[in-house]
Amino acid sequence: MKLFEELQRVLNDDRVTMNETILDQHSSDESYHTPQRPDIVVFPENTEEVSEIIKLANKYEKPVVPFGYGSSLEGNVIPYEGGISIDFSLMNKILEVRESDFLVKVQPGVTRSQLEKELKKYGLFFTVDPGADATIGGMAATNASGTTAVRYGIMRDQVRDLEVVLADGSIIHTGNMAAKSSSGYHLNGLFVGSEGTLGCFTEITLQVIGIPEHVMAARAEFGSVDDAVDAVTAVLQAGIPIARVELVDEVSIKQMNLFSETDYNEVPTLFLELHGNEAGLNHDVEFMKEIVEDMNCKQIEFETDTAGRNRLWEARHNAAYAFIHGHPGRKQMVTDVCVPMSELAGAVKDAREAVDASGLSGGIVGHVGDGNYHILLMLDVDNPEEIAKANTVNEQIVNYALSRGGTCTGEHGVGTGKQKYQEQEHGPALDVMRKIKQALDPDGVMNPGKII
Repeated sequence: MKLFEELQRVLNDDRVTMNETILDQHSSDESYHTPQRPDIVVFPENTEEVSEIIKLANKYEKPVVPFGYGSSLEGNVIPYEGGISIDFSLMNKILEVRESDFLVKVQPGVTRSQLEKELKKYGLFFTVDPGADATIGGMAATNASGTTAVRYGIMRDQVRDLEVVLADGSIIHTGNMAAKSSSGYHLNGLFVGSEGTLGCFTEITLQVIGIPEHVMAARAEFGSVDDAVDAVTAVLQAGIPIARVELVDEVSIKQMNLFSETDYNEVPTLFLELHGNEAGLNHDVEFMKEIVEDMNCKQIEFETDTAGRNRLWEARHNAAYAFIHGHPGRKQMVTDVCVPMSELAGAVKDAREAVDASGLSGGIVGHVGDGNYHILLMLDVDNPEEIAKANTVNEQIVNYALSRGGTCTGEHGVGTGKQKYQEQEHGPALDVMRKIKQALDPDGVMNPGKII
């Protein structure tokens, strides 16, 4: 294969492969979507190599699919048209920490935990926490968010600049290091969340913040989802500095207890975290106790030491694995939608009814401070009937969200799984997106068949 030989000249033999095991590793993500192998996997080490790879892809009319850690959840990195999978695991350097500017520049293969460890040396932290130890490139590609979005915002809010290799191999920067700009179109916002369909990220400049002086976690139990959601709204309206607030339904609590060996009561539960100074947080905690009691909170417990907080959040982050562990031989479908806060309680109840009606085992967890929730469904991917039931659940929760001013995905991205809802959500604006795609990637080289 001439393409393979030319890629070898660019990258050397050991960083270009058609090894079947490696092809399999790049044929899927964490989703339930059908795997598909790429033709070739490459491992570049710098921007210039990425540019040369994409130029060769154009020459041989082969698609390109960027691959980070494979932790995406909607088939975002599955190469359904074959081609070249660009694995960014060797582009994993933290290039610069500008502590006085509260900025860090990284290559796309840097993982969240790797970045967190480095930033601690400077008394800084990166605020986006999707739960998985994803790569920064993948997080930018899907506009990830997670548990801390309620206070600090989503991935798109943290990106100051991207170095992007476009579909023709040319290299651009989408922003700068300034805290704000009124110059030109907002290219950062365009490329973050583009899922590799407009180009490959090779450098990412992020804003970071100082580690809070004091952190306090809490777990609050309620008799109903309505009470729990009302409590979140009331706490946010009171101006209490909530950094994380997660809703976990009773079915999910049961699985978490089995997996994490906790003994939480199996009721709708909020997991919360507050950041600030110690004196201020002590006052906020007392105020929060009063608010949640007014919302029929049955019990609230606080954790101030690091070990206690870690146990609490480890149980929450492991919710998905708790379901997998409790259902051996089954695959997990994780789907998400996001609705206005005022619609959240009704959306979660509707989702619970949809799951129960399907007969499938599943739980509901959510970043309720911003109206984003997830359904964890366990199914046999070789059983067409169960796949159909799971798709019915997905369709019901998406239609509910869209009918109430929400979105079909709050953070997982579109990939292939949410593609069919794009027309319904965006209407004529989808044609604008198609024109952007056509302008930047006229030959359909970049991650074809995704988003639009």
